[in-house]
Amino acid sequence: MGRAHVSTHQLVAGRYRLLEIIQRETNRICWYAEDLGTGEVSRPCLVTQVGLPDNAYENERRAAARLLRTSESMALLCPGRIARVMDAVEEAGTLWTVNEWIDGTPLGELLSEQGTFNYVRAARVGLELLDVLDAAHAEGITHGELSPGQVFVREDHSIVVTGYGLAGATLAPRLSAPAYASPEQARDERIGPAADLWALGAIIYTMVEGRPPFRDRGRPENTLKGVDRLPLRTPVRAGPLTQVVQGLLRKDSRERLTRPVVREALTRALSEDPEADLASVPAPRLRGAYAAIRPGGPAWSRRTMVAGTALAVVTVAVAVIAATQGLPGSDSGSDAAESPVRPPASAASPGEGTGSAGTGPSGAPSPTESPSPEPKPPSPKPTPTPSAPATALPPGFHRYQAPEGFSVALPEGWKRLDTDRQGDLRYRVVFGTDGDDRTLAVTFSERVGPDPVAVWRDEVEPNLEQSGDYERIGEIRATTYQGREAADMEWTADVAGTRVHTFGRGFLLGEGRSFSLRWTTPDADWEDEANQEALRTVLKTFRPGSD
Repeated sequence: MGRAHVSTHQLVAGRYRLLEIIQRETNRICWYAEDLGTGEVSRPCLVTQVGLPDNAYENERRAAARLLRTSESMALLCPGRIARVMDAVEEAGTLWTVNEWIDGTPLGELLSEQGTFNYVRAARVGLELLDVLDAAHAEGITHGELSPGQVFVREDHSIVVTGYGLAGATLAPRLSAPAYASPEQARDERIGPAADLWALGAIIYTMVEGRPPFRDRGRPENTLKGVDRLPLRTPVRAGPLTQVVQGLLRKDSRERLTRPVVREALTRALSEDPEADLASVPAPRLRGAYAAIRPGGPAWSRRTMVAGTALAVVTVAVAVIAATQGLPGSDSGSDAAESPVRPPASAASPGEGTGSAGTGPSGAPSPTESPSPEPKPPSPKPTPTPSAPATALPPGFHRYQAPEGFSVALPEGWKRLDTDRQGDLRYRVVFGTDGDDRTLAVTFSERVGPDPVAVWRDEVEPNLEQSGDYERIGEIRATTYQGREAADMEWTADVAGTRVHTFGRGFLLGEGRSFSLRWTTPDADWEDEANQEALRTVLKTFRPGSD
């Protein structure tokens, strides 16, 4: 796949300045941007970046024209429900589409912030989507790329759909969100309306279950293979929507429920509990410097836009470069916090460097070792940072305050198993308990480079490749964590005869200091919900300073 490098100092198509990432999917980044080509007053817009395959065929380079034509047709069929595409260009292997700013919140972001939807709310969104699909299918138009990232929800709960015209514009199957592809798309077969119905079922499944029916496996080809071959995980929170979800997610497109049947089922779900609460939809946010200058407001002038742009460019320049380095094949932030197992013997983490003293897998002791006594705080230690607001711990967790200055919520019964030090410059603490094969390794270092992605790539991965049938899952992903530059890496390896699965997150504290968190679990237990919940809790509760 193609790779694009973008700076906020550059303009897309000579007129669109990228300001902030709104959301990310596997091969798609959505930006809040400003259009500088509208005269004296710049206007906000939504710019979407999709990586195209390397050596794109000629018809793939016609994607821009196809997008414009299809979007125009759909806007006439569904006024107010389709985001109008104002411009579409192909530059350096990347397709850029420009929409008017949508006064709504991406469905994927809502799910990330608010958790699962009750079945009434999911049915309402499903019916709105079905209205759009009905209109499109009646005219022979298939979306083919429907996903939570293509659906924006307004404050009044109505929706706006983006992405019409992308499917079929390139020869690559399912460019933007492989986890929502239909099995026929995964097999690179010709698609039709049934593919959209599969995607509708996958979106409803995600709304009620909190995860897609088939998880993103890092590489698009691996994700598509799972969609095609793996059985559907039975929904457990769908209530009266269970049968309609299962009916839409049938592998054979000829066996999927028809639109009238789906409409009847969703309408019936609404009538069963009409009093169910609908969570409020947050007002669409113009992030950072733009929070006070909403489009159309009195402050929306050239002068304030210039001031806002100056601040926004300074605050997001690093995030822009880091995010685009992972496109395509980068994962959305929502997946980054869901990964775990005991790493190989030489596995370092961001901040560990390559000159570590000999340590066991994940820094954990071998079966013959005994846990190390509680050490005295090293000197120097990381400067405590202001604590974030206290996070309520889920049942079965307790907060551990390390003498080194960090704190984290651990599963009940977990304790400090081992500590490894290299003078005052680096330490690694491993947590776990007897009878539980999972571990958490926390590493602090005072000598790391300025790029967390490079630390994983140049210092960690070379060691991993020398041990245990190592295999990285997906790309090393640039991200942010607690407002700091960070990077995630996920891999599997063989340790003592067991295939293990590891998720690592390294983040920078400044002045060469860093922390890394590495959660490890037997690969066979990786998808276990309790394991995923434990990982999410660790990431949510870790604090580098004293609480």
